[in-house]
Order: sequence, then C-alpha cells, then structure tokens
Amino acid sequence: MSDARAAGAEANQEALSDAATHFSAEGLGEPAGPGRYVQIDSITPAEFVPGLGFRPVLGTGAMANFVDFAPGVEAPRHAHEEEQIVIVLDGEFTFDLDGDVRVMRPGDVAVIPSWVPHGAWTTNSHCREVDIFCPPRKSLLGVVEAQDG
Repeated sequence: MSDARAAGAEANQEALSDAATHFSAEGLGEPAGPGRYVQIDSITPAEFVPGLGFRPVLGTGAMANFVDFAPGVEAPRHAHEEEQIVIVLDGEFTFDLDGDVRVMRPGDVAVIPSWVPHGAWTTNSHCREVDIFCPPRKSLLGVVEAQDG
C-alpha cells in the first residue's frame, strides 16, 4: 500500500473511531422544539412561475424546499443572501451557477454561497430537486405561513 493510501486509511479509521461522539445520545443543550414528520406530497405546491412548484419545509434554522420543474420551465437567474444547496432527485435540468452551465441529474449537487447568481431550466424532461437554505429563504416564509394557515 502506498504511503498516501496508508495515511488516508489511517485518517478514515480515526474518523470512524469518533462515531461514539457523532452518534452520542447525551443532550448537550436544550431541544429547540419538538421534531415532526412531513409528507411532501401532502403539501400544496406554490408556483411563482407556472410549472415550477415549491413545497418548503421549515426547520428552526434551515429550510428544505422540494421543487418540481415541468418540462420547458425556467427559474430565472437570481441571487439571494441565503446559502443554498441543490440536490437533484429525479429527472434533469440545466443549471447556471454564475456562468458555469451544466446538466444536472439524480445525485448531482450544486453549492451556492450567498449572493452568487444562478438559475435553472428544463427542456424536454421534468426535474424534482430539493433546495436546502440556511438561513431559511425569506421569500418562501410566506408560503410556509399559508400552509400552516
């Protein structure tokens, strides 16, 4: 085994030995609130653009937004202060990350820091993806409030 490979294996073993810390059941603080389960398909999608459905789920410090693109739909290029992570679950779309344009498919992830311009569109395919926002995306908070009605 090469020295680099051996060092990598050793580092991996050290990380695994810390599993007891990672999975500790000891509370080191006060719970921020009760946990809950959500069925995404039970949320009525909000459409800012026809064919582009948003189903946001709000946590205490982050938000997951389940997004469905119909074929031939565009999310216009935009930027915002919230950090965003995009994870493609099904189908495909073309993603523009500040001029770096790529087709994204299931398992592909884009990491978007604050204020970085980005946009996406589908052509002949649908796409289901999830956006993680931290802190929660301000423009979607009204959608969540309407859901909770």
